[in-house]
Formats: sequence, C-alpha cells, structure tokens
Amino acid sequence: MIAIIDYGVGNLFSLASSLRFLGLETEVTGDKARLEAADRIILPGVGAFGDAAAKLREAGLTEVIRAQAARGKPLLGICLGMQLLFDVSYEYGEHPGLGLVPGQVKPLSEALPQGLKVPHIGWNRLDIQKKGDPLFRYSREDDYFYYVHSYYAADCEASTLAASEYGIPVTGVVRSGSVIGAQFHPEKSGDAGLRLLRAFGEM
Repeated sequence: MIAIIDYGVGNLFSLASSLRFLGLETEVTGDKARLEAADRIILPGVGAFGDAAAKLREAGLTEVIRAQAARGKPLLGICLGMQLLFDVSYEYGEHPGLGLVPGQVKPLSEALPQGLKVPHIGWNRLDIQKKGDPLFRYSREDDYFYYVHSYYAADCEASTLAASEYGIPVTGVVRSGSVIGAQFHPEKSGDAGLRLLRAFGEM
C-alpha cells in the first residue's frame, strides 16, 4: 500500500487518482499507524515551506517520516514535499527541513538569468544523469515534466539524479538511500509522470 501523507498541504486528489489508475493500492492518511503500515510513502506539498514544515510538526508527523526513512521504506517527496526533505530552506526566512537529503532550498529569483520568470511554470525535459536508477526504468530520453515552483534545491550534487534546464540546471530528482524527491508534479505530467509513479510503486 502507498500512503499519501495528508497534513493539510497538497493536491491529494489528483495524486491519489493517478496511483489508483495504475492499479496501485493507495490511501490518503495522516494517521501514524497507517504510515507505519504502508509499504511506500509519498509526501506531497504546495505553498510555503515554513507553513508546511510547521503543519508536519503540529500533526506529529516529522519524526514518523524520519523513522520510516531510517527503516529504508521508499519515500517520495513531490514539489514542496521534495523541498521539505532537505536540511534547510531560505523561503521567507530560514526554516529547518527534515534533513533526509543534504542540501538547501534557495530562491530561483537569485539564480536565474535576467528575463526568466518566477515562478517557473511549464513543461521541461528531464535530463537523467543516473539512468540506471530503478525510478527511471520506464522513463525515456524525451520525457517532459510539469513544474510549478519559485524555489529550487541547491548544493545537492551528490544526490541529484536528474535536472531540467531553465536558465540554470534546476534540480529535478534527488535520491538519498530510499528517500526520493521530484521537484515537478508527476501526477500532472501525463504519461511520463504515470510511468515514473509506476516505477516508484514497484520499488
């Protein structure tokens, strides 16, 4: 069973619908026992880093997520959910993350060439740097994914599996052990996104 963490942040319906379309048993839950019982966990998220991190703490889920990751359970963070996996974010201040992937979350506005818009919204090809990773077993060289974000993961070269070009190489996918992050929205990325979710569902 794949548990999608419900903590009041994220587009849960479309993500759950995509997983169920693939025939994957899926449950949207904020219950600690159900997260512990799950085979895989997905951490979604939209909005501001600080607010989302606070909601995880208030729901008592921060340590549950860390404990499940320490057990080696596959964990996928999507968009803001990916950013929460890192050590720290500099979105409207400085906020500690889950510390599951080394690196920082920084504003795109300080890194992009002049003329490129923030937020970064649109379809970008994913340049897979570590093609042998099981997450990409169904992926193709010409796969495009849908991004919506104003901050990006930096100082995480060792864990970066793939990136997309938007004036700079934008970190697209990271992995540290069983912990995976995708900056784009696979549930909004058509067939390419479904194939990525299918691969995660088989991990």
